[in-house]
Amino acid sequence: MTDDPAAAADLVDAALVRRLLAQQFPHWTDLPVTPVLPGGWDNRTFRLGPDLSVRLPTGDWYALQVDKEQRWLPWLAPQLPLPIPTPVAEGRPGLGYPHPWSVYRWLPGEAASAAAISDQGDFASSLGEFLNALQSLDATGGPGPGEHNFHRGGPLEFYAAEALGAILALGAEIDGPRVSRVFHRALDSSWPGDPVWFHGDVAEGNLLVRGGQLAAVIDFGTCGVGDPACDTVIAWTMFSGAGRQAFRASMTLDADTWVRGRGWALWKALITLRGALDGDDRSAARVSRRVIEEVLRDDEE
Repeated sequence: MTDDPAAAADLVDAALVRRLLAQQFPHWTDLPVTPVLPGGWDNRTFRLGPDLSVRLPTGDWYALQVDKEQRWLPWLAPQLPLPIPTPVAEGRPGLGYPHPWSVYRWLPGEAASAAAISDQGDFASSLGEFLNALQSLDATGGPGPGEHNFHRGGPLEFYAAEALGAILALGAEIDGPRVSRVFHRALDSSWPGDPVWFHGDVAEGNLLVRGGQLAAVIDFGTCGVGDPACDTVIAWTMFSGAGRQAFRASMTLDADTWVRGRGWALWKALITLRGALDGDDRSAARVSRRVIEEVLRDDEE
């Protein structure tokens, strides 16, 4: 294996999954193994028969999430209003693959998209209600911010130098003064309460839709307990207009948490835009610009 997640993802294939199953869970070897596309870089996911999935990390940092998910997801799942992944087995390193890995119950649905959702406002409200329920659960002993979730749930200050450096490097590509003002307001704010549970990566690909409705929330690799501001980022990456208003109205968060959420959204959009321009990735650059514009527009309202 390699330390490069992109390269490692290419080495994790269905043949490896079949060999690992034969070695460690031979009772599942007769089930077909099918890659779930798009495959992703952090983890590779494969469908195992009709009812199971296999998820393998592609690097050391992502492997830190396996024990956390094995420990906490079975505890979280029965207390939440929507299905989340439930582990049924934990695999060991083997056959040259260096990380622990997981087998989960399969959750049906397609990744959220404008075409798949019947009503964005209803969808946004359902998501907000799910996140409210998650935040309300007992956070005692839960995993705080750290390497396992790339410091989500902690102070935005951790990424300040990276974001501010991107603002300078992007120059005239963005409205630097406005972006800087919004980001500095986020830095000046902090979570005043006790740590609460958060998902950490609320994004279209981690929200499953069936019949036009939100049906499940997946990929809890970056979950933890701390400041929930990171879970508001989808307000600007996916929602707009009435959808964003519905999402905000459904959430029991104070105004400063939305201020910090804008900072988290800007951080990711800025570093992604910088990388996209360096790599001439026009699609990624277009998406990042749109997120920055949505954050700035929302900040004015």
